[in-house]
Amino acid sequence: MEKAYLMHGGDYNPDQWLDMPEILETDIERFREAKINTVSLGIFSWAKLEPREGVYELDWMERIINRLYENGISVILATPSGARPHWMADRYPEILRVNAMRQRSLFGGRHNHCLTSPVYREKVQRINTELVKRFGDHPAVKMWHISNEYGGECHCPLCQDAFRKWLREKYGTIDALNDAWCTAFWSHTYDSFEQVESPSPLGEESIMGLSLDWRRFVSDQTIDFMEREIDALRRAGNKKPATANLMYRFGGIDYYKQAEKFDIASWDSYPTWHREKEWETAQETAFWHDVIYGLKRKPFLLMESTPGATNWQEVSKLKKPGMLEAAALQSIAHGADGSMYFQLRKSRGAEEKFHGAVIDHYDGRDTRTFQEVCAAGNMLELVGEVAGSHKEAKAAVLYDWENCWAMEGAKGPRNEGLHYQESVEKSHRALRRLGLNVDVIDQRCPLDGYRFVAAPMQYLFREGFSEKVRRYVENGGTFVLTYWSGVVDENDRCFLGGRPHGLMDVFGLRAEEIDGLYDWEENRICRKNDDAVKELGADRDCAAEGQRAEGVVRGDGRKDGYACKYLCELVKPTTAETLMVYGEDFYAGMPALLRNVFGKGRAYYVCADAEQAFYDDLYEKLVREAGIERIFDGQIPEGVEVSERTKDGASYVFIQNFNRHRVQVALPEGSVLYGRADGCLEPLEGVVIRKN
Repeated sequence: MEKAYLMHGGDYNPDQWLDMPEILETDIERFREAKINTVSLGIFSWAKLEPREGVYELDWMERIINRLYENGISVILATPSGARPHWMADRYPEILRVNAMRQRSLFGGRHNHCLTSPVYREKVQRINTELVKRFGDHPAVKMWHISNEYGGECHCPLCQDAFRKWLREKYGTIDALNDAWCTAFWSHTYDSFEQVESPSPLGEESIMGLSLDWRRFVSDQTIDFMEREIDALRRAGNKKPATANLMYRFGGIDYYKQAEKFDIASWDSYPTWHREKEWETAQETAFWHDVIYGLKRKPFLLMESTPGATNWQEVSKLKKPGMLEAAALQSIAHGADGSMYFQLRKSRGAEEKFHGAVIDHYDGRDTRTFQEVCAAGNMLELVGEVAGSHKEAKAAVLYDWENCWAMEGAKGPRNEGLHYQESVEKSHRALRRLGLNVDVIDQRCPLDGYRFVAAPMQYLFREGFSEKVRRYVENGGTFVLTYWSGVVDENDRCFLGGRPHGLMDVFGLRAEEIDGLYDWEENRICRKNDDAVKELGADRDCAAEGQRAEGVVRGDGRKDGYACKYLCELVKPTTAETLMVYGEDFYAGMPALLRNVFGKGRAYYVCADAEQAFYDDLYEKLVREAGIERIFDGQIPEGVEVSERTKDGASYVFIQNFNRHRVQVALPEGSVLYGRADGCLEPLEGVVIRKN
C-alpha cells in the first residue's frame, strides 16, 4: 500500500524547451531539491502532440514521463483541449467562438473554441484516445487533468440550435416556455422555438427567464463537453481518476453540477495578498477552499497557485517572505491533498513570461522564491500523514450558482452591487472565527447532519427547497435566512402570495418591501429594550426604539448598534419575535432581526445587509445554542485561522496567524507535526497538531 503523501509540484511545459535538453535535466535536479513529487503535464501541448491533422508525435512526451518517473516524480496528464492548434482553426473555422454581437473570433487566445462544434468534439476525443493508448497504463500517470479552466460562451448557429433543443427538452411546448418566461410582458411572446435567440445587445435582453436559461444551457453544455472528454478516456481503457481545475466562480459554470462528473475536485487560487489586512484575504481564500471541498465532500487538490507574482493582476505584487508556505498550509488545512504551482519554469516569451515560477530565467537555485518553494516542500512532507483525511462540519453556509445568476439579471432592487457573495462570506467568516469547520453547499445539497445553516439572499428558490428547509427546522435545526429570499421560482417568476415563499409560517413573518440604499447611505440595527432581546448577550441598543442611532461608542469600545447598508427589507411579523429593530429612516423601530420557534427548531430572519460584527455576535450565541462544539476551547485572536481534519481516529488541528504581528494561542494538547509548540505565532506562521 502506497504511503500517504501530499502532492507538491505544478504545471510543467517541457514542450517549450525540447531544443534545449540541458534545461530539462536542470529541471529534474531542481524538482528533487524542492521535493516536487508531482507535475501536471501537457496542458497546452496540442500543437506538439498533433502538429498536423491526424499525425501524432508522442515520443517526446514519453521520454519526459519516463525521466520524471525515474526520479520519483508522478504525472497528472492533461487533455489538451484548453487551446487548439492553428491548423485546426484554419481548416475548420466553425470551431472558433462567436460573441453575443454575432461576431466570429479570429484565431488566438485560449478559450476560443465552440464546445458545441461536432468537429471540435471529435478532434478532442481522438487526441484523448491517443493519449490513453500510449500513457494510460504508465505507472507515473496518477490522474487526468481535463482541459484547463473551462469557461466562456459561444453564440454561433450551432450553439443556437443546441440551445433550442435544450429548451424543447425542458419545456416541451412553446406555450409552456412563454408562460415560464412571462413573455406577455412587452408583447414578446414566441410563436415557435425557432424564434428563440440567445441574449444579445442587438436583440433580447429584457426577458429574465431567457437570460437565466441561457446561462444554464452554457453551464450544461460545458459540463457535457467535459463529460464527453472523460468518456473518451474511459472508452480507450482508462481507469484512473479525472479532475478539472476550477477557477473561483469562473465562466458561469455551476460547479456543484460539474463536480458530479469528475472524480476529484481541484482549483486554481490566485489571491491578491498583501493588501491592507492580510487576514481578510486569508478569509476570502478560506471561503473558496471550503467551496471546492464542499463540491464532493472529500479532499481536493490546489492545482495552481503562484510561487511569486502574478503578471495579469492589476498590480504584480511579490509574495512577502513566508506567504508561499502559509498559503500552501492553508490549502491543506481546508482539505487539499496537495499544493501545486503555475508554473514550474518561466516561459521565455508570450503572455505569462513574467508570471511567478519555481525556476526563473536566471535558472539558479539561490533565488528567494526557489528557497521558499523548498521550505514549502519540507512542510508538506512533515504533515504528509494528513493526506486522505476529511473535514467534519456541523455548520453550513449556502452559496448557490443559479440563485446568483438570477439576481445578477433581476433588474432591481439594486442594479449595481447586490453584494451576494460578500453576504455569504460574512456568515462564513463569522462561523470560522468561532473555530468551526464550515461546509459551503447549494440548495440541492442535503441539510441533514448540520445543526446550523445560514442561507443569505436566497432570491431564487429551486423546486423543493422550501420543503427541505421546513423539514430541517421542524426536526430541530437552527436556520438563518436573510432579506431578499424566496422571491422567485426557478424561471425567475415572482411567487404569488407572499415571501419568503413556502416559509412564511416557518419564519413567522411576511416580507413586504425592500429598500435599496445608495452607496453613501447607511442605517442601523439596534436592540429593543425588552428582556427577550437581552438573551442575545450583545450590549448594543438604540437610544430609544424608533429613534436614530447616533453611533455612540461605549466604554468597552463597542459601537452602539450595527451598521447596515445596500438593502433593508421591511417585514410584518405574525408569530415571530422581534429581537432587533431599525434605528433610522421612516422604518425606524420596525423589525430587523426576528426569531420564530417552529417544530423542534428555530428560524431566524435577518432583514438587512448588516456589518460583519453583527454576524459575529449573533452566530456566537446561535452556535452555542445549537450545541456545536468548537475545534478547541482556546481563545482565537482576530486574524488567526483554525481548521481540523480527521482520519483513522486521529484529528489534525491547523492554527495559522495571518496578522502582521505576533499572537499567542493556547494550543490544544497533542503532538506537534509542524511549527512551534509554545503557541507563539509570528506573522504567517502556523502549527499542526495531531490529537489521538
